Amino acid sequence: MREASRWAAVCLVAGAVLALGACGGKPVIKSDLGMEDAPEWVNKGTAYLDDDQGRVFHGVGSAPTMGDQSLQISTADDRARAALARVLTTYMDVVSRDYRSASGTGKDAAADQSVTRQIKALTKVNLTGAKIAGRWKDKHTGAIYAIAELDMRHVKQTVGNVSDMDAGLRQYIQEHGDNIFDRVKEGNQ
Repeated sequence: MREASRWAAVCLVAGAVLALGACGGKPVIKSDLGMEDAPEWVNKGTAYLDDDQGRVFHGVGSAPTMGDQSLQISTADDRARAALARVLTTYMDVVSRDYRSASGTGKDAAADQSVTRQIKALTKVNLTGAKIAGRWKDKHTGAIYAIAELDMRHVKQTVGNVSDMDAGLRQYIQEHGDNIFDRVKEGNQ
């Protein structure tokens, strides 16, 4: 009987914890990597970051042990840049949709294709400003992690320097780029 009442108490506590968690609003998703000795960016992964340093796009990549450390580092760096490219492409897709919607170019297929080409070219140009901000080696597995970052200020500066870009698109990014970043960041948390 004692066993049954103990089990009932455990079930009651577990139910209360689940009920409170369900009432908490937006769920908090923890990293499934769970590496306690890793830097926060390794566990967090690819992300949009807005802090006192400004708005920054982050891409995280890793490479397993390969027998050649320089190849392993290069692979981790390349994977971080690829992750950054995906984040920036997502951001630029939102910019493109918002711009076409705001300017009405969605009705004109030629203008729409031009904007799409300019966005893709701009993504490639911006990635040249990406830098590897750090690396970390897991002592247990030997895997190397790299983080690539690109500052929103660089994106806006690059846009301002592209001479053959649609003037309306350039102005739209300058005026609304930060707000779009914030909106995309919130949608990815």
